Formats: sequence, structure tokens, C-alpha cells
Amino acid sequence: MAAGYDEVTAPNAPSVDQAIRLTIPAKPEYISLARLALTGLSRVRELDPETLADLKLAITEATSNSVRHAYSDGSGTVEVVYDLQPDRLVIEVSDDGEGFDYDREPAAADLEDELTEGGLGIAIIKTIADEFEVGQGPDGRGSRLRFVKRLEG
Repeated sequence: MAAGYDEVTAPNAPSVDQAIRLTIPAKPEYISLARLALTGLSRVRELDPETLADLKLAITEATSNSVRHAYSDGSGTVEVVYDLQPDRLVIEVSDDGEGFDYDREPAAADLEDELTEGGLGIAIIKTIADEFEVGQGPDGRGSRLRFVKRLEG
């Protein structure tokens, strides 16, 4: 394994209807790898430039949330799964970090931080995506953000 990379798995020659899993260190300098993987998928299934740009923005926001909030000590990983289907792309970003309370109303101070720290990420993703879910990871730890973009024929 190359230094700096935890895991990149691409099943044989990727074809439509296969998932690709990318695990990156929870550090800002690795967020671009999530965008690069998305660009690679656009060679398997052509995406119009506007859709690709929107998806790159959404994946940047999703991975940035995990990198910024999941691990107070800067350790840990973020996993991104790209599930390319004939009619949609499903992207799931998860971590095993601290997580947060998805149901609580944000305090005024939290809202101020969100506006000054680029915290509009979830709102941006909701605008871009056709479906959106956020919650705890499958084992009750960390966070899981999943969004779906329907693709034109």
C-alpha cells in the first residue's frame, strides 16, 4: 500500500452497477481524492459537466464535514462509497468519529459558526441531491451521510 492511502478498491474494470469504496485519512489534504474518484467514474458513465461539478461540490462538502467534525484528535478515516447504477449515483460518506445529534435544534452560536466556517454544506448537498439522508453509522457510532443523484439517460 502506498504511503498516505488507506484503501482504494475498484472491482476489476468498473462497470455500471458496481460500487467503489474509497477510505481516506480524515485530513483536509485527502478530500481531493474523493473528487478525483468521482471524475474517474464520469469516464465510466458520462456525466454532463454541470452535474459533475455539482457532485464534486456535494462530495467535497460531505467529506469536509467528516474531516472537520468526526475526530477531535485528527486521527481516523472517512469512507466514501460510490454506487453507480444505470439511472442514478448513490454516494455515502461515513466515519467512526464523534458524530452529532441530528435531531437537536442548533443553538444561535452554532448557526453563527456554521455560517462563518462554511457550514452550509448539508444545505448545499440537499439542494444538489434528489435524495438525502444523514444519521449515525450502522453500528451507532460516527456519522453516515447518503445522497442520490438521478442521472439522465
